[in-house]
Order: sequence, then structure tokens, then C-alpha cells
Amino acid sequence: MGKIRPGVSMFLNTLTPKFYVALTGTSSLISGLILIFEWWYFRKYGTSFIEQVSVSHLRPLLGGVDNSSSNNSNSSNGDSDSNRQSVSECKVWRNPLNLFRGAEYNRYTWVTGREPLTYYDMNLSAQDHQTFFTCDSDHLRPADAIMQKAWRERNPQARISAAHEALEINEIRSRVEVPLIASSTIWEIKLLPKCATAYILLAEEEATTIAEAEKLFKQALKAGDGCYRRSQQLQHHGSQYEAQHRRDTNVLVYIKRRLAMCARRLGRTREAVKMMRDLMKEFPLLSMFNIHENLLEALLELQAYADVQAVLAKYD
Repeated sequence: MGKIRPGVSMFLNTLTPKFYVALTGTSSLISGLILIFEWWYFRKYGTSFIEQVSVSHLRPLLGGVDNSSSNNSNSSNGDSDSNRQSVSECKVWRNPLNLFRGAEYNRYTWVTGREPLTYYDMNLSAQDHQTFFTCDSDHLRPADAIMQKAWRERNPQARISAAHEALEINEIRSRVEVPLIASSTIWEIKLLPKCATAYILLAEEEATTIAEAEKLFKQALKAGDGCYRRSQQLQHHGSQYEAQHRRDTNVLVYIKRRLAMCARRLGRTREAVKMMRDLMKEFPLLSMFNIHENLLEALLELQAYADVQAVLAKYD
């Protein structure tokens, strides 16, 4: 120790003011970059990156022990330890019973004057929409390109306007000029596929009642089923067609699931149960929508406890 202290003091004495200026500038630059990244991450994902890393990775490594807890009694230590353990084990989970944004969430806002959805909720749903309803080839179809931007839009009215614009583009492009000979042309009516995702957005956000949402979802089902059948025939022609088919499958499953939820909201619970069972048989591998949890809710409403037990045994 005696030899180390003179060495340290000698090193500190040799430092010039330029070193401290450079050190201050470097630390300020690094702090600024961290602040910019933290701001960007929060704007995109709605949560703090540093906080997320601390809770998810650092706290388990440190055993979840705080210095302040050493002054508490044994009973309070036990409670705080259990609370920390529950926080560290907490995970974000998609809510399969989520309400309709226009017909239910907005109604709550009208009645109470409060916003039921947080910025973080909106970010999670936006990420899901972009994952399920978009693909890399959307730029090839103008309506899908508009909807790709609409799912990222934060303003509800801008999203709704974009959905109407996507439907109008399909109407305009349905009339195609076909030249027969060099001196004359005729107009041919070409039936282009409707934009199913535009109907989905309108059903979710513009419809003010469940009945209106159901009508829009039925239009979406008609459009989505046609796109699904076309992409199913072309899915083996390349990776681009395979991605389109995967997207069209997600869209179709989402529409049918929402129609079943509409039926249950409107009192047709048995019909909703049948729709969910048929959907789970048709697409048994699509588990990310958690359709079985919607089925459990409907079965509990019917007091079909034996069926509930069977579903739990199969999926949980």
C-alpha cells in the first residue's frame, strides 16, 4: 500500500488541465448519446431501456436486494423480498380479451372523460398490427402501402382517414383501360381485391357500436378470404409469395376471431363458441392469437365447466 499511494499521487500530479477538459467533454458526449438513445427508445416502445435492462437482467444477478432493506424488520424483509420476486417475474402478455377501441374503449372515454389506454398500450398494439397485418411486399399494392403507414400513425383520425383512402384507391383502380386496337379503346371493369386490413381498422376504431363493427368485419372477411385463397395458390412460388400468404393467414384468423367476439358481445354466445372451435380446428398452429382464452371466456359464460376443464387440459 505504501508503494501504491506515491504512485497514484505522482500520476495525479502529472495530469494537466487539458486532461480534465477532455474528460469532461467525453463524459458529456457519452451522456448525451445515452440520453438521445433513451429518448428514442421510449418514443418507439413506450418504456425506458435502462429501466428495462435493470429490472430484467441486473436485478436477478444482484439477487433483488436493496441496501435500504437492511434497516427493516424481518417481517418487512420477507414482504419486500416476495414483492421484488413478483416484479422480476412479471412479463408483458397480450390481452386476448381486449375490447374494441371504437365501440368500447371510446365509450368509456365519453362517459368518464378518462383515457383507458396508455401510451405503452398503444405502442404494444401498434407493434402487433405491424407484425400481423404487414409484409415486405406491401409497397407493390397501393392500398397495402397506405395501410402500412396507417398502422404506424398515432393520431386516430389520421388512421381512419388512411383506411378510407385505401378503400377509395381500390375503387378508382377497379376501372382499367384496355386497348383493343391502335385506334380505339374500351373500359373494362376489373374486380380488384378489397383491402381487408382497411376494414379491420375501421371496425376497430371508427365503429361506435358492436353491431357496426360486426358489419365491417363481415366485409373484411369477404375481402380477406379472397386474398387468402389467392395467396394460398401462389405461396410456393417464392419467399415473397410465402410472406404474403403468412400475412393473409394472420389477417383471416384475426377477422374470424373478432367476429366470434362480436357474436358473444351481442348475446350469441353459443354461435361464438362454435366459431372459435371451428377456427381452432382450421388453424391449429396459430397460437399467438390465444383464441382458446376467448373460448374459455365464452364457455364460462355458458357455465360449461366440463368443456372449460377440457380446454385447460389441452392448452394450459
